Amino acid sequence: MGKGNQNTSSNEGNHSVKQHTWQEITQHDKRHDKWIVIDNEVYDITEWSKRHPGGSKVISHYSGQDATQAFHAFHSNIGLTKKYLKAIHKGSLQTSNIKTANIDVDFKNLRETVTKMGMFEPSYTFYTLNLLHVVVLDVLAYFVLCYFGTGWLPLITSLIFTVIVQVQLGWLAHDFGHTSVFGSKYKIDEFMERICMGFMKGASAKWWNHMHFQHHAKPNVLNKDPDTRLDALFVVGDVMPVQVAEKKKNSLPYNLQHHYFPFIFPPMVIPVFFLYTATRHMFTRREYLDLLFAVCYWIKFIYLFGSVLGFGTALVFHFVMKMFESSWFTWVSQSNHIPMKIEEDDAKPWLRLQLNATCNVQPSFFNDWFTGHLDFQIEHHLFPTMPRHNLSKIAPLVKSLCEKHNLSYQVKPLFQSFTDIIKSLKRSGGIWKKAYNRFHGVNNNNNNKSC
Repeated sequence: MGKGNQNTSSNEGNHSVKQHTWQEITQHDKRHDKWIVIDNEVYDITEWSKRHPGGSKVISHYSGQDATQAFHAFHSNIGLTKKYLKAIHKGSLQTSNIKTANIDVDFKNLRETVTKMGMFEPSYTFYTLNLLHVVVLDVLAYFVLCYFGTGWLPLITSLIFTVIVQVQLGWLAHDFGHTSVFGSKYKIDEFMERICMGFMKGASAKWWNHMHFQHHAKPNVLNKDPDTRLDALFVVGDVMPVQVAEKKKNSLPYNLQHHYFPFIFPPMVIPVFFLYTATRHMFTRREYLDLLFAVCYWIKFIYLFGSVLGFGTALVFHFVMKMFESSWFTWVSQSNHIPMKIEEDDAKPWLRLQLNATCNVQPSFFNDWFTGHLDFQIEHHLFPTMPRHNLSKIAPLVKSLCEKHNLSYQVKPLFQSFTDIIKSLKRSGGIWKKAYNRFHGVNNNNNNKSC
């Protein structure tokens, strides 16, 4: 968050509380020395971050910064959460340092408005129907093979059903992970996320939250958003290509990445990268409950589909299904982010940070279903705990606020949002190539040989 863009402190004028300046606070942004500011109060999160329910990194990314708006965005029960902060309270922001920017005031007013409108209240009918259609398709995927045999038509039909099930479960798990359905008080969302992510998808809820919350806290911020750590295969944005070109003499031909991206990244993210990182997370972080749910998923799948298809064919069926799921998920999730600005952290205020990194897709009944309502990615990033069926209702208010502060509110057709990924990768690859030639003294006549 922008330093100096804070709300009015409740301790203003209270001289018994130690006062801190921004100059002092910004010095506490080290790995073993981390302070943050929330509502003009200063907290030492050095040790607390290790116990933070949302993960140590997501809160640490705001070290030395104002985390007020991020704090309110992530927590649905502010009163309960603030009780945990009392033990790590260091004092208050110095009164002379408190300056409220119009953009922060307006966004705070917007949050209050949508709260009064009941936009954080879920529709249990909506989520019941979503879960029901997933369960029905999951059952049909198995019984199609049981009753019609394992010929090509039943096999393809079952494959289509399982792909839809896995993707739609991902959107549901995403909602539960953000505590958008039942809230955080009774941990029902946490349990349902484990059911969807673990028992029905074979992944780890804790791993997903660890990665995804960082993305929401600092979207498209280099070295903080895990989704930007792509330089093993790709460079994105305007800054990363230059950094990679300077550091790596022997490098991939990133100038060709827009050609190989569709064949490598979308189909392999889930069956290869996610499988590896989720499994490693469960073992290294000792998330044994997540591991139990994942093992149960594999037992269920092998028992059901293995008995019909045979063990080897079932594994092939599973891998192909995950490839299609991965492609669907990746094109949707990256269409809102890769074409946007990808930069170093400069502590932007929440509204500007999220608008720089996100865009929307033109809504329709199909697009809502196909993207899990991530066609309203801007609204979701501004209010991550809001039930997704309400995002369309607040979109006009968000757009109006963006117009007031001259912020780009981008809305694209679905297909264009996909093609913009390729265009963005081509542009970033071109930036890398020019920088690589400049840093390593490559003659333009020998570009193809050197790259």
